[in-house]
Amino acid sequence: MRSKEEIRQFLVSRRANVTPAQMGLPDYGDERRVPGLRREEVAQLAGVSTDYYTRLERGNIQGASDSVLNAIARALQLTDVEREHLFDLARPAPVTHAASAGRTTVIRPSVRRMLNAFTAPAVLYNVTQDIVAANVLGRALFAPHFESDRPNMARFTFLDSRAPHFYQDWPMACSLTAATLRFEAGKDPLNEELTALIGELSTRSPQFRRDWADQDVHEHRTGTKAYRHPAVGDLELDFENLEMPGEPGLQIVTFNADEGSPSADKLILLAAWAATQDFEVTEARDDVDDD
Repeated sequence: MRSKEEIRQFLVSRRANVTPAQMGLPDYGDERRVPGLRREEVAQLAGVSTDYYTRLERGNIQGASDSVLNAIARALQLTDVEREHLFDLARPAPVTHAASAGRTTVIRPSVRRMLNAFTAPAVLYNVTQDIVAANVLGRALFAPHFESDRPNMARFTFLDSRAPHFYQDWPMACSLTAATLRFEAGKDPLNEELTALIGELSTRSPQFRRDWADQDVHEHRTGTKAYRHPAVGDLELDFENLEMPGEPGLQIVTFNADEGSPSADKLILLAAWAATQDFEVTEARDDVDDD
């Protein structure tokens, strides 16, 4: 997926987001033909020649030194995630087992026990946003997703007609999902499943095409999610993403609410509802023979 055009679009989009006033540069008003900074202004702020920055923006970025990339990141006011993405674009693609990258077909018993030990909703997912496993409350929270044989958060967000109701701020959910996929694609452009997912969403979802064109990147770490659950109503939940060094490409995300809050009461209702549904700890169906 990595290409000169992808690099060009990312740098142009970030340049357009920075105003001259933010960097203490004069604004020429109507004389400024492009939004944001000019190439020569980025070059000046980064301490490189305009010709050199122009070559980088045209996609000839491989081989650029860390000091140059850091200088460009500062000039463009990149976030830490955007800076990491810039470095990913500038480096050779990592060697991976492309056909299976991001997929784990066997979940270790200790991981299943850990999921079960959470008293809050918890799900295990991979870089293509497949929900690989979930505890009972996680299964209940994302019940609409599990009506698919292979529950996938990105496909549900963009392709399921229930998504605009399930997510209280569906446009934001779409934007962050597309930005997260772009960030993962920058880290592993040879991941065939990720490439196929992005291609599928680009073909089937006009909303995804719009969000993908924004060139944003995002990494889920911690924050707040707002859902409209079909059984218990509105939920505003804090989430934490937990990296799993022993399981590359997998993360656990847990959800909780402030004690005594309406959402905490709703989680109690969610547990009661889950009991009536006879939910069990869910693990994704294996499509690959372990032999």
